Amino acid sequence: MTPTWDSAHYLSFADERTRPFVDLLARVDTRPGCIVDLGCGPGHLTALLHARWPGAAVTGVDSSAEMIARARSDNAARPTGQVSYVHDDLRYWRAEQSVDLLVSAATLQWVPEHLSLLPKLAAAVAPGGAFALTVPANFDAASHRLLREIAAHEPYAAHAAGAEQPAAHDAATYLQALSGPGWRVDAWETTYLHLLQGSDPVLRWISGTGARPVLQALPCDGSPGGPGDLRSRFELEYAASLREAYPPGPYGTVLPFRRVFAVAHRSQAASP
Repeated sequence: MTPTWDSAHYLSFADERTRPFVDLLARVDTRPGCIVDLGCGPGHLTALLHARWPGAAVTGVDSSAEMIARARSDNAARPTGQVSYVHDDLRYWRAEQSVDLLVSAATLQWVPEHLSLLPKLAAAVAPGGAFALTVPANFDAASHRLLREIAAHEPYAAHAAGAEQPAAHDAATYLQALSGPGWRVDAWETTYLHLLQGSDPVLRWISGTGARPVLQALPCDGSPGGPGDLRSRFELEYAASLREAYPPGPYGTVLPFRRVFAVAHRSQAASP
């Protein structure tokens, strides 16, 4: 079963998920007329691109039909005529014209061996343009380690063994992959300390993203909590482990979240 996305669940932490995107764009030094957002999700960040560069034509691309439907619906409520959305897989996406700004935020970690894609994506950038990416890099954190450990035990292992596992690299690796004649690359890492509210907030956070493939691989047949509902059983066990790893404090639960960024600017003299 191909995992699906729940846009409402994903957007429940929209503020925390937006900040890295804003930090990424702050390092972009170009005046784009054509922008493509690869892995646009529900389009909330694509709208920020249009807000910053209102004269640009902006296209959001995503492989999730659910996310594209949400993006188009929200865009219809605030039509601009310059923002559009395309249902496509970035692995096979081809630019119809040179792109002044190519952006990919929190998407490439879902693409196995995505380093090999970077030269093709960078080639779509016009001279004087930029390729900006950010990926989560917390896959060795307790949240992901506990997910893997619990999913590796029965009765879950038989169902979760083939679930997607996101992965990314450090800033130095992206800097090396994007560097070359005619390119100026800025790469860095940041660990955010998200202060989350409510009960089991780390479970709510990760169940909408990194834990999604495992949870959707587990059967939830029968009555909730019954013997056939492995998903609920897993969530209870996982939630208990997460509460121990991320204990709530007087003002909320702190979730340290490491992210990697890279912005590659192409020189004006670069050959198309």
